Amino acid sequence: MTEAEARFADYAAPERLVSTDWVAAHLDDPDVVIVESDEDVLLYEVGHIPGAVKIDWHTDLNDPVVRDYVAPEAFAKLLGEKGIGRDTTVVLYGDKSNWWATYALWVFALYGHDATKIMDGGRDKWIAEGRELTREPAGRAAVDYPVVPRDDSTLRAFRDDVLAHLGKPLLDVRSPEEFSGERTTAPAYPEEGALRAGHIPSASNVPWAKAVNDDGTFRSRAELEALYLDGAGLRDADDVIAYCRIGERSSHSWFVLTHLLGLPKVRNYDGSWMEWGSLVGVPIVTGSESGGVPAR
Repeated sequence: MTEAEARFADYAAPERLVSTDWVAAHLDDPDVVIVESDEDVLLYEVGHIPGAVKIDWHTDLNDPVVRDYVAPEAFAKLLGEKGIGRDTTVVLYGDKSNWWATYALWVFALYGHDATKIMDGGRDKWIAEGRELTREPAGRAAVDYPVVPRDDSTLRAFRDDVLAHLGKPLLDVRSPEEFSGERTTAPAYPEEGALRAGHIPSASNVPWAKAVNDDGTFRSRAELEALYLDGAGLRDADDVIAYCRIGERSSHSWFVLTHLLGLPKVRNYDGSWMEWGSLVGVPIVTGSESGGVPAR
């Protein structure tokens, strides 16, 4: 057992993580497709893991007209064209400590494609280790992928779900500045979007990036338990909703809470602050305190 595999064994679902060594050893595995998904959607063209295919979080996974994810037919067409079958094991990686790779994995989960893994440390770790990159597009042959319905009731929360959830564990994974209402977007990003700044009443603030080490790998299970279970009070929580600005940072936290800590029911509110901050008739809280549950 490698050092990484020994560390993964402590997590609730160790099979959800693979190391860079594992990926390097499976580059020619016909049952594995490696997928790169980045915030900077031009990085794949600069250089990617040999054989990896690209999934663009914006143009591939989001419907261009309706503010929603692509329909079942489009999802089936996308995966089929990438050479991904229903039983294919998909290993996702990307920039920003796998920020968008976990977002893509969460969308895959909505469609019930559960044979998915994250390469711990993501794109930056692969490069830091001096491993091979290529600009050659992947040459995978297209396959048939079945049209399957998307389940929006188990892993996804909508605004009415959040309203009904107030008072139960609610996790805001944005920066402290966004949580307190000093700004509406992450530090170093342009101010845009929501009409109001602040957070949803009763939410705890655990910025998503606290879950990773400096090299982008996930912190140990003991460190994650101290952060989320002891620090944010999620111990024994059986129903958690996480949110950020548009649902991508909270996908990272959803992955940590679900697959690394094994919490039984975690949903991602992908409408997040872009919706809640501009929504008519819903309360917000400003400042660093969570705030109480408003009377209803």
